[in-house]
Amino acid sequence: MIDVLVAGGGPAGLAAAVHARLAGLTAVVVEPRPAPVDKACGEGVMPGGVASLRALGVEPAGRELRGIRYVDGVRRAEAPFRDRPGLGVRRTTLHRALHLRALGLGVRIVPGKVGEVRQTRDSVTAAGVTARWLIAADGLHSPVRRRLGLELPGGSRGRYGLRRHYRLAPWTDFVEVHWSGRGEAYVTPVADGLVGVAVLSRVRRGYDEHLAGFPALAAALRGAPATEVRGAGPLLQRVRRRVAGRVLLVGDAAGYVDALTGEGIALALTTAEAAVRCLAAERPERYEREWTLATRRHRLLTRALLAASSRPGTARLIVPVASRMPPVFAAAVHALR
Repeated sequence: MIDVLVAGGGPAGLAAAVHARLAGLTAVVVEPRPAPVDKACGEGVMPGGVASLRALGVEPAGRELRGIRYVDGVRRAEAPFRDRPGLGVRRTTLHRALHLRALGLGVRIVPGKVGEVRQTRDSVTAAGVTARWLIAADGLHSPVRRRLGLELPGGSRGRYGLRRHYRLAPWTDFVEVHWSGRGEAYVTPVADGLVGVAVLSRVRRGYDEHLAGFPALAAALRGAPATEVRGAGPLLQRVRRRVAGRVLLVGDAAGYVDALTGEGIALALTTAEAAVRCLAAERPERYEREWTLATRRHRLLTRALLAASSRPGTARLIVPVASRMPPVFAAAVHALR
């Protein structure tokens, strides 16, 4: 019998499998899609996330990020990262690097989907594999979470995200967050000739209609060859709890507020590490508290920004206030992982 079965071979699942191997545990990942897997993602990894990747032995190619810049028309505010840079990296590049690292450590990755989950006192069986533990890292709309009755209502109120890439030279080494009354647009340089642009909004519209809410950004992108659009949502996912017997939820499957602060990858890596640490210590019940502590700052900051951006009167003040109060804006940026 193996130690850890992982449902989902995205960044959170692969990180969990790598952490398991580094802890001396055997691991199998079940994933229906061939690597590398692409999905809608802002593709900016915060400095703490870069450090977490290096601790796993993973250093994907990308563009160094110096900080975060808020933009609203001609007004802007920026805060460089204090101690180390972040990384702009294609989702497929990140996934390929994690996939190869897992294979190199002896993780077995098998094609398939996790359907029914059966538990006993000492084991859990899913997708024809029996293990001591199951880590569910099967994404924002986690089938494992739903089947185990761990979801709470309210996810339909979440926002939606769309992303595409433009083939042009990056004009910034910051993550630029463009604000408007319609939502936000996130500009992330991910390669020397490639820029990712993700838009977030409470209203489901076509990508070009969203982008029209940012005239200066749309003008800068006009005429550049673009990739297909990928989408995700609703982003808000509320979870009853993250431990159910021998099953632990990590990454987006463990609950999600919004992509506004760009910490998705960093949190996926952090929660994967916490889950494996608890399993290696034979104390899965600790994971709920560790998850709460590891994500609390992110959840508070994200909810505060969401509340401000949801009202037109306060949304228009975000960038002016940030530009007039650089220490406050810098402190918020430095709180990011």
